[in-house]
This record gives sequence, C-alpha cells and structure tokens, in this order.
Amino acid sequence: MVFHLVLFYSSLIVVKLIIIYIFKNCWYFPVSIYLFEVFFLLFQAVIKEQLQETQGLCEYAIYVQALIFRLEGNIQESLELFQTCAVLSPQCADNLKQVARSLFLLGKHKAAIEVYNEAAKLNQKDWEICHNLGVCYIYLKQFNKAQDQLHNALHLNRHDLTYIMLGKIHLLEGDLDKAIEIYEKAVEFSPENTELLTTLGLLYLQLGIYQKAFEHLGNALTYDPTNYKAILATGSMMQTHEDFDVALTKYRVVACAVPESPPLWNNIGMCFFGKKKYVAAISCLKRANYLAPFDWKILYNLGLVHLTMQQYASAFHFLSAAINFQPKMGELYMLLAVALTNLEDTENAKRAYAEAVRLDKCNPLVNLNYAVLLYNQGEKRGALAQYQEMEKKVSLLKDSSSLEFDSEMVEMAQKLGAALQVGEALVWTKPVKDPKSKQRTMSTRKSASFQQPLGSNQALGQAMSSAAAYRKLPSGVEGPSQLTKPPSLPLEPEPAVEASPTKTSEQIREK
Repeated sequence: MVFHLVLFYSSLIVVKLIIIYIFKNCWYFPVSIYLFEVFFLLFQAVIKEQLQETQGLCEYAIYVQALIFRLEGNIQESLELFQTCAVLSPQCADNLKQVARSLFLLGKHKAAIEVYNEAAKLNQKDWEICHNLGVCYIYLKQFNKAQDQLHNALHLNRHDLTYIMLGKIHLLEGDLDKAIEIYEKAVEFSPENTELLTTLGLLYLQLGIYQKAFEHLGNALTYDPTNYKAILATGSMMQTHEDFDVALTKYRVVACAVPESPPLWNNIGMCFFGKKKYVAAISCLKRANYLAPFDWKILYNLGLVHLTMQQYASAFHFLSAAINFQPKMGELYMLLAVALTNLEDTENAKRAYAEAVRLDKCNPLVNLNYAVLLYNQGEKRGALAQYQEMEKKVSLLKDSSSLEFDSEMVEMAQKLGAALQVGEALVWTKPVKDPKSKQRTMSTRKSASFQQPLGSNQALGQAMSSAAAYRKLPSGVEGPSQLTKPPSLPLEPEPAVEASPTKTSEQIREK
C-alpha cells in the first residue's frame, strides 16, 4: 500500500513538472495545448489506476479527482467525492471545507454554513472558514452575522479579500463612510493592491473628494498602468471638467483592453456630445446600448442627445425605455415631458411633469419647465405655484451649498418671473440697475417668445459636460439634482457590489 502511494505521488510530481516545462518552453501555443491535454489524460489514468488498486479507498486520489470535476464544472460530482473523503477521514477539516465549498457553488448557502460550522469545531483558528462563513451570510442578506465572521477572519489573519468583502457589505448597506474606512485600512495593509486602490478612488469620486480620488487612482495606475477601471475613472474626471480631448486619449487606452465595455462607449459618446459632435455621440451611445440594452443611463443619454438634435420622436422612444428601468427618477419624466411638448402632446406632457414634480423634491429645473408649459397654455395660477415652488428649492440649495446655477436657467427664470410679475424677488439673481424698465419690457412679450427653447435647452444645458452624475442629496431626498456636475463612474463592476453601490447612483450618465 505504501509503495502504491509513493508511486502515485511521484507520478503527480512528474506530470506537474512536465506541464510546467510545456508552458515555459513550447513557443507554438496549439502544440502546448495538445501536449497538455495528453498529459492531463495520463494524469487521470494514474488516478483511475490508483483507485482500482486501492478499491476506491485512496483518499488523496479521490480528493484530486473531485478537484478536477469542480474545475470541469461538474459541481455535483465533486460534492459526492468530497463527501466520500469526509467519510474516509471525518476529523479532517479540509475535507469539510471542500464539501462546504461545493455546496456554496451549488447555491445551497444554508447547508454550506452548517458544514463550515462543523469544520470550525475541528479547527477554530482557520481564517478561511470564518471568511467563507461571512460570504455565505452575505448571500443570505444577514449582514450583521457576515460582519462578525469577517472581523473574526481579520483577527486570525489579515487578507485583502476579507477587507474587500467587508467593504462590500457596507456598500450594500449604503454606508459609504464605513466602506471608505475599511478600504483605507486595507490599503494600509496592502498598499500595492490595485483593486483596493481603484475601489477607494471610485468611492472618493462619488463623494466629490476629487483630490483623494485622483491620488488613489494615480497610485493604482502606478502599480498597474493597464488597469482599465482606474483609467476609465480618471478619464471620466477629465470629462467632468470638460477636458474632452484628454478624456478621449484615456479611453483609447481602455478600448484596447476592453473594447466591448458599455461604460467605455457611453463615456466616449458623451465626450463627443460635449464637443457638439452629435452624430458621433449617437453612434457610440448606440453601440453602448447594443452591449448593455438594459442600462437606463445609456438610454437616458440617447434621449438627451436626440433632444438636442430636435429629434423628439427618437428622444421619446429612448426616454420611455429608460423610465421602464428607472421609474422613480423624476428627471426622466421631465425630459419625457419636454419631448412630448415638442410633439404637441400637451396633456401627456402635463402628466409627465406632474409625475416629475411628485418624484423630484430638490431639482428646481423640473418646476421651472413645468411653469413655462402652464404659462404658455394660459394657466397662470398653476404656473405661479410651480414658480414659487422653484424659488423654495433654490433657496434651500443656496443655503446648503454654494452652487452656481446655469446662466440659461437663470435667464429663463427671470423672463418667467417678469411675466408673472414676481421677477423682482428672484432669489438667485443679482440686483438689476433698472428693474422697472426690465419688467416693463418683459411684460409686453408674448408667452410664445420663450416657450420652445426653455424645456429642451434648460434640461440639456446642465448635461453638456459629459453627463450628469446622479447622487442623493444630503437631505435624503431621492430626487437627483442637475445643478452640479459630479463625476461619472465606470461601471463594473461588478459588482460585486453592483458597483455599485457603486455607483451608488451618480447622476449623469456616465458610468
């Protein structure tokens, strides 16, 4: 029996050395693959022979065969063989860990937790058991238990992967501050891990802390110049600051690594949009839409570009599709109302504006466009109510942050305020030297003089620098605000934390 085991282990070592030699020295790839397959068959023949000679009681041969089945995708068969190993050696924690791993891959997370607990009784200082228990609890949405297990794993032995999973829990819970704290500790422990550096940079990017975001993304690129996630994020920062040519240069590098990336083509399209090359923008965005047909941000951008080109039927098509995937975003309804207004469907435009007002509690642009529509339809009382609601939102935004409002938006608000005879109290405007003459001039204008440009231009003007960046305001209100131009994020990823919380929602529609 001992002789057979020695022969078996020696055969494994020889096969392993031959495989390593093949991959290091065979310059012709098809030949190396062919030789690998030949020696792999020999390897399996050795296992089969060993099992026959030992009447199926060689634990190591069964263990190796189970690993091969798992690599081939035969999870159920590998589970049965690992269970056999556990029967042959019930006090071996490694066998139980492999049984639990197979159960996990089959989606049986509760059963996997039970087996991992049995393994933990045999080896209480195994960080891998605690880590895997934490991952199982994540899939069961039991985040408190998952955090406890992952902290136990870090106490036993610190690993990058444990930090990553712990950070993802906080992202799933929507707690960015704690997630950043975890990733900061992870970077201190492993400063050359590009995945940690990139994720941390993206989180700072979402919070608008551009200096730290650029620092961590730059470190990631220092260690891995081909890290496409970091390059994509850096390009989106350039794009946010309207440096479209530099951003396109960055994206050209990413295109070589991941040419079929939907976020990449989305961002390239919005770069062309910022450069006013609308046909090229639509071409890139449609490619992104082909690669990710269910991504509402890409559909939003397509609707935005078609509105700019005054192709209102196409804009309606893409905005309607975006609303199907993101039905609780007020800004989408506002843009849909703009398209409907230009398609002369006033009743449905009013309904869309009403829904936008109901959903969006912080963006004054919604109320301004709605007020213009109502005024042009002769409903001055309703227009005045929307105008006053807009002023309340502007006051709150001015108190909470130092935002700079779009000049076209301010101009249109002044025109509407003068027409409604409330223009002198406009909260964001600077004092005018001769307000009486301005009000007298504006009051004589007909409503039609500012109907059409308002809806489209106001909505589009805010998104000209690449896209909007959708983020939740500090007040906790769900509605997005387009008065700022936060950065866009690459879509991943992922995941994992589906992004995001990766993306814990950025409002424009760069990913």
